Amino acid sequence: MQQSIGKYRWTICGLVFFATTINYLDRSVISLLKSTLSKEFTWNETDYANIVVAFQLCYAVGLLGAGRLIDKLGTKIGYGLATALWSVAAIAHAAATSTFGFFVARGALGITEAGNFPAAIKTVAEWFPKKERALATGIFNSGANIGAILAPLTVPFIVVIWGWQWAFILTGLTGFIWLILWLLVYEVPGKHKKLSQAEYEYIHSDEDESSSTGNSDSIKLSWAQLLGYRQTWAFAVGKFLTDPVWWFYLFWLPDFLEKQYGLTNTQIALPVALAYTMATIGSIVGGWLPMYFIKKGWTVFRARKTAMVIYACCALPVVSAQYLGSINMWLAVLIIGLAMSAHQAWSANIYTTVSDLFPKTAVASVTGIGGMFGALGGILIAKTAGNLFDYYKADGHIETGYLIMFLVCSVAYVIAWIIMQLLVPKMKRIVA
Repeated sequence: MQQSIGKYRWTICGLVFFATTINYLDRSVISLLKSTLSKEFTWNETDYANIVVAFQLCYAVGLLGAGRLIDKLGTKIGYGLATALWSVAAIAHAAATSTFGFFVARGALGITEAGNFPAAIKTVAEWFPKKERALATGIFNSGANIGAILAPLTVPFIVVIWGWQWAFILTGLTGFIWLILWLLVYEVPGKHKKLSQAEYEYIHSDEDESSSTGNSDSIKLSWAQLLGYRQTWAFAVGKFLTDPVWWFYLFWLPDFLEKQYGLTNTQIALPVALAYTMATIGSIVGGWLPMYFIKKGWTVFRARKTAMVIYACCALPVVSAQYLGSINMWLAVLIIGLAMSAHQAWSANIYTTVSDLFPKTAVASVTGIGGMFGALGGILIAKTAGNLFDYYKADGHIETGYLIMFLVCSVAYVIAWIIMQLLVPKMKRIVA
């Protein structure tokens, strides 16, 4: 069956995976340079947290506008423009000569990188049937982990050989390679010359039959209308509570390994790479599991909801990371890796709920709204972490700050799942 209908949609998924890899590679660089830059610019924990917040605040604002803009411009132009701009912003970090310069560069990176996920989710909604969307999302979302794996395997060595400025320049330049491929290869299914009719029909094979009023995917919904739906708020609350956990791992995992185990520079590469490798597997398996349930005859909503509660429970053990890590560092890395894997599995599915519940014309907008709330949650966790670590560092007990943060990270998903279930107890697609 799959052989006869064609697989060109997976080429498109590969392009989105590549873009997401670059997106996370660019944003991960600063966490690996934290010690180097803190010494050069005399940052304390709060200074670093504030720079993280600058990125997240601009990312939040950018998400709200990017989603709407991509719905208007379309995925080809919108995605290409976003990638070009964030690549320029990433390279611009190399020109920073003060703490304020990093605030500006991080803000520019945040507002431009916001275009990735709304464009990516919209691309998947355009190119995949519902039963494959979580898997496609899981695959492209695993690019976040690949980017975070590549960062510790390359950035410390670039710094040693050429200096920290070149870490930003070389990673930023990769975005322009992707941009050329995107402009040459991408087009929407209805206009793509390499897409067979059989695959086109397969992509649209399990869409909701439109009500007698016509195709729901032609509906135009304003922000005000979208904010009136419980489905929008379920997605937004889920992102607000769980995205900050990923931000915490992204920006503080290298610091945790340095503070807890004394690892520095290239020593951090292997444990960080292992944790993100586990997250990559979680992202793909997380997308596969609901598809497996659907093939067993489950409804899309039941499959998605069941998978998400399983992933929420898999995040709980991270509260024990420090205790077991006192026995062996690799136990801590494996437990954190499991939690990161659970997050990516969760993420593959919470993103897919948007295309399950909304017409394609609103997918990027809703993704942007939810992403904005996730980024606002990231600001909250960054400020909390920075203040906690400064407070306990002064007392010589910074490990207590990490214990509190791991506790927050462990319970966030279960709380989010319960709230989402209360807001949207049954599958109800927006059709008017």
